[in-house]
Amino acid sequence: MNRALPVVRLRVPTDEDAVAWHRIFDDPDVMEFHGGRSAELYVYEELTARQRRHDAERGFCLWTMVDESGQVIGFTGAQPWPQDWGPTGEIEIGWRLGRAYWGQGYATAAAQMTLERLRAAGVPDVVAMVRPGNERSISVAKRLGMELAETFPHPRLNEEALCFRLPLQISHSE
Repeated sequence: MNRALPVVRLRVPTDEDAVAWHRIFDDPDVMEFHGGRSAELYVYEELTARQRRHDAERGFCLWTMVDESGQVIGFTGAQPWPQDWGPTGEIEIGWRLGRAYWGQGYATAAAQMTLERLRAAGVPDVVAMVRPGNERSISVAKRLGMELAETFPHPRLNEEALCFRLPLQISHSE
C-alpha cells in the first residue's frame, strides 16, 4: 500500500528545540535503541548548538521536524559519523521521532527531504547506522533505497551494528 506521506517541515534547531526534543524523547520506547533512557536537557542543548554549527559550516545538520500544525515532532538530517568506530569519516543520515508520531510516514518524508538537501550540498553518499532489532529504522532506510552494506562490531554492546548505504551522486566516469 502506497499512501501519501504527511507534510513535514525541516528547520535548523533553535535553543527552544532542545527543550522540545528533551520532552518528546523522554520515553523508554523512543530511547530503546539510543541508550535505553532519556538524556539530560544539557545533552540536547549541546546537540542543537552543534547542529547549528554543522548547518553553518556544511549546509546540513540534524534538523528539527515540524508537523503541519507547527508542532516539533523529532529530528532528521545528517552529520559526520561521530564515533571512532564504524564508518568513520562518512556522513550518516538519521531520524528520531516522538512516540505519538510513529507509523505515519513522518520519518520517511523528512528523510527524503534530507536526501534532496544532501544531494544539493554535493554529498556523494550516506550511511545509516542501525541497531539490530530496530525494525522501524530498518524499514525507513529500505524505503529510502538504502541497502545493508556491512556490519561493524559495536564497541559496548554484544551485537553487530548494521550499516546501510546509499549513493547520492551519479558518477560521470567513463
